[in-house]
Amino acid sequence: MEILSVKEPQIAVRISQYPTDKKCEFLLVGKSNVGKSSFINTLIERKNFARTSSKPGKTQTLNFYEVNDTFYLVDVPGYGYASVSKEQQKKFGMMIEEYLKTRAELKHVFLLIDYRHKPSDDDLLMYDFLKYYNLKITIIATKYDKVSKNARVKQDKVFRDLLKLDENNDFIPFSTITRKGREEVLDIISSYL
Repeated sequence: MEILSVKEPQIAVRISQYPTDKKCEFLLVGKSNVGKSSFINTLIERKNFARTSSKPGKTQTLNFYEVNDTFYLVDVPGYGYASVSKEQQKKFGMMIEEYLKTRAELKHVFLLIDYRHKPSDDDLLMYDFLKYYNLKITIIATKYDKVSKNARVKQDKVFRDLLKLDENNDFIPFSTITRKGREEVLDIISSYL
């Protein structure tokens, strides 16, 4: 898939602010600081289009990035960041749950997990939460290039065991540096269009 156009994100905190044009949507979820903005920028081949921040917890709304006038990448607030108040975390959770429950346009979820570490309790909770809604989910192992080749076999096993993945589950190693995994993600998106 060639990325021809990307529009500034449409911002939403409630259903009435979601896009109404019935285009396919692909949700991006992950812990704060997992690299969602870098993931978006790599997919759309734009530097700094999705703002990256050294300060986790920057995304506080649902951000709908319209790509090629045909689909949306939907970025949501990251989870598991301590400096965001419990009340704010609860609001984020309700906002994301409302989206998951009501959005017929949602076709697939990309759950981003930092490949350098074992999936956290928050990652496992989010994975179970998404499965509860019977959503199609692909695990994106970000920062793949930061793990040595020798350590990858062990890390793959850790991911597969903790997330209870079998060979049929989608698991894509992803690197914003080498662009590894980019085509696989775009192929998944293309399959719905």
